[in-house]
Amino acid sequence: MTRTRSAGEQTKRVLDFVAAGALLVVLSPVAAVVAIAVRASMGSPVIFSQERVGLDGRVFVLRKFRTMRPAESSLDLESDGQRITRTGAFLRSTSLDELPSLWNVVIGDMSLVGPRPLLVPYLERYTPRQARRHEVRPGVTGLAQVSGRNALSWHERLELDVQYVDQRSLSLDLRILARTLAVVLRRTGVTDSGGVSMSEFRGEVGR
Repeated sequence: MTRTRSAGEQTKRVLDFVAAGALLVVLSPVAAVVAIAVRASMGSPVIFSQERVGLDGRVFVLRKFRTMRPAESSLDLESDGQRITRTGAFLRSTSLDELPSLWNVVIGDMSLVGPRPLLVPYLERYTPRQARRHEVRPGVTGLAQVSGRNALSWHERLELDVQYVDQRSLSLDLRILARTLAVVLRRTGVTDSGGVSMSEFRGEVGR
């Protein structure tokens, strides 16, 4: 059954479409340079595509610039942190790897602001409260990303996602976007305490 969208949600969708479309045009020269750098340092493909979970638990394909070397084989024991290239590390620290995700915003899979879209296997690991993060479109940036980024624990990140769902408004989105610029410029919270960009979410014990 299709969920009826509120006037606020419809307004946000229009603003997302216009803003993301404009950013794609304005930043296209930057995206072209990044694509060339990724191709030169890592080869093809330039774009990394992966299934993620969006609004109402629907699965979509997220697109980002590739930042890691592919695994040599299924037996490759290198961690994600070890496979990230110097170019990839720079793209992640500056969030330039996220530029293709603006297309996900244009076509309606994502919003500029919302909980970050996470992996499909995580769906069955959320508590009922944590699963509320799917009541809104996932975002290119979000409250968790401006409150500590990947330096936060999973519990903290998911709690901030639910807080955003409960408190969402245009003014909150504008504050998050402003804080996102500061976070990106500082390049803080890109990795967790173990040096990994995002460790696996395994659920919570005793939930």
